[in-house]
Amino acid sequence: MFAQVIIDQDVKAIDKIFEYNIPSNMSILVGMRVYVPFGKRVLQGYVISISEDCSYDKNKVKDIISPIDQFPAIKKQMLEVMQFMVKKNHLTMASTLRLFLPSQMREGKVKEIFETFYYLRQHDFVPKSNAIKQKLLIDFLKKEGKVSSSKLGEMFGYQTIKTLYDKKVLEKEKEKIERIPYFIPKQDKKVVLNYMQNEAIKKISSEGVYLLHGVTGSGKTEVYMHLIERELAKGKNAIMLVPEISLTPQMVSNFKARFGDFVALLHSGLSAGEKFDEWKRIFSGQAKIVIGARSAIFAPIENLGIIIIDEEHEQSYISESNPRYFTHDIAKFRAKQNNCPLVLGSATPSIESYKKAIDGDYNLVELPVRANGKELPAIQIVDMIGELRRGNSGIFSAQLIADLNEVVTQKKQAMMFINRRGFSSFMRCRDCGYIAKCSDCDVSLVYHKEDNRLKCHYCGKQYKVLTRCPNCKSENIKHGAVGTEQVVSKLKELFPDIKILRMDNDTTSTKNSHQKILNEFKNSLPGVLVGTQMIAKGHDFENVTLVGIIDADQSLFQADYRSTERTFQLITQVAGRAGRSKDEGKVILQTYAPRHYVYKFASNYDYKGFFKKESNIRQTAQFPPYTRIIRALFADCDENNARELLKICYTNIENLKDEFSNEILYLDAMKSPIKKIQNKFRFQILMRLKLEKADEIEKKVFDIVNNATKTNVFIEINPTNMS
Repeated sequence: MFAQVIIDQDVKAIDKIFEYNIPSNMSILVGMRVYVPFGKRVLQGYVISISEDCSYDKNKVKDIISPIDQFPAIKKQMLEVMQFMVKKNHLTMASTLRLFLPSQMREGKVKEIFETFYYLRQHDFVPKSNAIKQKLLIDFLKKEGKVSSSKLGEMFGYQTIKTLYDKKVLEKEKEKIERIPYFIPKQDKKVVLNYMQNEAIKKISSEGVYLLHGVTGSGKTEVYMHLIERELAKGKNAIMLVPEISLTPQMVSNFKARFGDFVALLHSGLSAGEKFDEWKRIFSGQAKIVIGARSAIFAPIENLGIIIIDEEHEQSYISESNPRYFTHDIAKFRAKQNNCPLVLGSATPSIESYKKAIDGDYNLVELPVRANGKELPAIQIVDMIGELRRGNSGIFSAQLIADLNEVVTQKKQAMMFINRRGFSSFMRCRDCGYIAKCSDCDVSLVYHKEDNRLKCHYCGKQYKVLTRCPNCKSENIKHGAVGTEQVVSKLKELFPDIKILRMDNDTTSTKNSHQKILNEFKNSLPGVLVGTQMIAKGHDFENVTLVGIIDADQSLFQADYRSTERTFQLITQVAGRAGRSKDEGKVILQTYAPRHYVYKFASNYDYKGFFKKESNIRQTAQFPPYTRIIRALFADCDENNARELLKICYTNIENLKDEFSNEILYLDAMKSPIKKIQNKFRFQILMRLKLEKADEIEKKVFDIVNNATKTNVFIEINPTNMS
């Protein structure tokens, strides 16, 4: 028998199937990882098929050395997912297969752990009168039954255990220890759904894609849980995706309280051991529900009854690093594999998804009111130019300060949203205009006051803070736009006696830090939580009566066709954190452009009006979803290499205009807006295509680029970040 093997090396030149002989004394199955000889090296590989015959000279085919695991780590369904992704996203097979395994498992750095447990073999054994520890240990085991070696050793000493074991008073056995990320006791909590929620559940009943458009607080999570409950009753399994790790603790708490040990968690915040053990629980069928960020779509779970993507509009569902993919595409494929529904849930669906719903490609299901029947919080727009005219040049408008005072007086809570971390976005010399930039990236450095450092948010490099300009020696240094640190600092000046917490990438870098901050905020009355988009969605705090949007314009004026859509989504999502219980909620939205159309629609929660306006603009300007954008990004440490490869590819792509003159609406080559990241110079080719022949042109572009040199080239379809 012969095995068709993919070598676990992400190199285009060897991204093909290699054949190996399976020795007669070796049991090899499809999906197994194996060690194989490759040239003078021994490499890992994946067995993707087995055949009786070989397409090469059998005498020259080498033997598999040994299996790595005693089971097929890649299930048949996942091999089908790999084939789909390779074709859809033009990926290498090895890089795709790597997505299906915990990285530490693939590198051989993690394994199952076992612990020894002791229990009584002779219940009637009586130790000598002076063997006090032996008597205490026996009495303890009579009461407890079976106890771990480490606990007994700590309490009574390991010599006591050994003595009793040698006398055959104790028996021992090894048990696998599961490193479980969160322990939450199961609760028999029954939630009575309202009419709208029940109707939504009835509509989501068979195979297909469903867009669940529900306002913030409409009870989408309860709908998700009831849908999953229905599938579990049929003996089926489920995948539930959330966009941010920060949402996972709350979601896991809700699901574990309802479904207990059936829930497994997968995201990048887990330790290697936790991730491996959760993966094994899913693989073995012990876990029935997988919850996690986008990588959880690759969970080795079969017999799926439903897949749910919460906050479906979030750009974190698009992988912007190699291998590049769109989670929705894989979810659709897996749902079709299992003949099950895929539910995309959001209060602010992406323009693309909502268009598919109204065109009939998706099934539209709506939850137009909050589950508790209360009104959505009123959004008050504050013109910050007017504040400046009145002599207020601070971060907070007079109205926001007045409302914060009321929150403090009433011992309630507020959330302050600003989607920029650090203290200030840059440091600039007022005299000569010098701006401190990263030496490896073409971006300004962000000032972090707590660490008293300048940091690059692209590569992580840190620098000393400017006290004088290195260019003109002036000490007249100006700080840029406000970040989360500065908001917290100003709030502490105004309200020194209340709890003010911060939630951003800097405060959530350690394990379980999200959960700790959220728990601390929940128990702080009065309290204020300042944060980036981490706080904008999913969280449910009954005492939050005020939301302040410090700088609503930040995401609006960016060179990106999605900037208005993102601004609408962020405002709607963060506003939805207020007034989720019995108290009325209020939102203060601070802007320097109060007459921009996005604020009119956002302040009225008018998604349909916004969609109509934005769709018309995109259709007129010929932007997605009415066209397709292809971006080829070239990056190299040698600027000339990147530029030369760009020229070669551009010349070949330009030749396509002869064949597709009507379909190619735009084609140009240029430096990227951010010219250098992590010491790599960046150039790009941008194309905008009509949809009719976009697939055909896209394939040709990939072929042109794939035949290019070794310079890093990434192709993105409708990129989420044009910088």
